[in-house]
Amino acid sequence: VDNRVEIITGYRVHHSRHLLPVKGGIRFSPEVEEQEVTALAALMTYKCAIVDVPFGGAKGGISVDPGKYTAAQLERITRRYTVELCQKAFIGPGIDVPAPDVGTGAREMSWIMDTYRQFHPNQVDSIGCVTGKPISLGGVRGRNEATGLGVYYGIREFISYPEVQKHTGLSGNVKDLRIVIQGFGKVGYWAAKFFEKNGAKVIGIGEKECG
Repeated sequence: VDNRVEIITGYRVHHSRHLLPVKGGIRFSPEVEEQEVTALAALMTYKCAIVDVPFGGAKGGISVDPGKYTAAQLERITRRYTVELCQKAFIGPGIDVPAPDVGTGAREMSWIMDTYRQFHPNQVDSIGCVTGKPISLGGVRGRNEATGLGVYYGIREFISYPEVQKHTGLSGNVKDLRIVIQGFGKVGYWAAKFFEKNGAKVIGIGEKECG
């Protein structure tokens, strides 16, 4: 039995509480540190404001490499982090609703929801404490592909502007695009899929360890 004790650092930053709840992902990465999380929380405020959704900006992270831990260890880390959020009133349907980010997904969000509900057994909307849950646990259909689809829509609209076509020489038709995808995870995979499905040619994909 491994009896080592490891101290793990986690963060949750609220950039703007002018609109509640605040929204922002939780990432598991060895690169996570306070300044990065703070900057990403600010970006969340601006992103929500630009598309006019009534949320403040937040972000969270835990300084771990998820590839170096077992599923059971990651569950303990995630649940312990959620306990800290609960104790500091940094999570809740009307306060702060986290989401998946780099290194996290539906599994981690289900652990967060379950832990939160243990602390708030009588809260009728406790299931809304986190987004990105599995469909079977109250998640929203289409959420998995949403960010990659957003990349596709964003580029499709961007190339439709005459001034963009003038400066780039692009026709404005998705079918004439040659696409290179950086990263092939929760965003890159779906972006590549929608570009290919709509006639663009994906000519390259770059990942952490290969291309």
